[in-house]
Amino acid sequence: MISMSFSPGCALPAMRLETHHWGLKKQPGVEVDMNLNDLSLKELKDLQSQIAKAIASFEDRRKKQALAELEDIARAKGFSLSELTGVASSRKTTPSVAKYANPANRSDTWSGRGRKPRWFIEAMAAGRKPEDLAV
Repeated sequence: MISMSFSPGCALPAMRLETHHWGLKKQPGVEVDMNLNDLSLKELKDLQSQIAKAIASFEDRRKKQALAELEDIARAKGFSLSELTGVASSRKTTPSVAKYANPANRSDTWSGRGRKPRWFIEAMAAGRKPEDLAV
């Protein structure tokens, strides 16, 4: 639980946090007075990061709970959720085939997708052509 109060002339509100939500080093459920004006920039950013993680975690838990409820309803009616939505459960992919190999170490390969490896960039800068490095 967070409660905020604004003091006259304060740029930031004073806050009350329940410690069990924020991992503070006090007994769970004990309220802590926290004046945001007394915190350093690093402490404020740490708090912001903790809040962002808490929000993301909360949203993930809610989504998983909703998905489980929908799967239970579909199962009770004799279907799977993927049958009702027409969405396959997961897409299977195969690994990319290597197209280029490091001339110094032939076991070091690159598929030609994504970021170019350092050895490929250095070989191009040295005047070699991609065909020279082909597997």
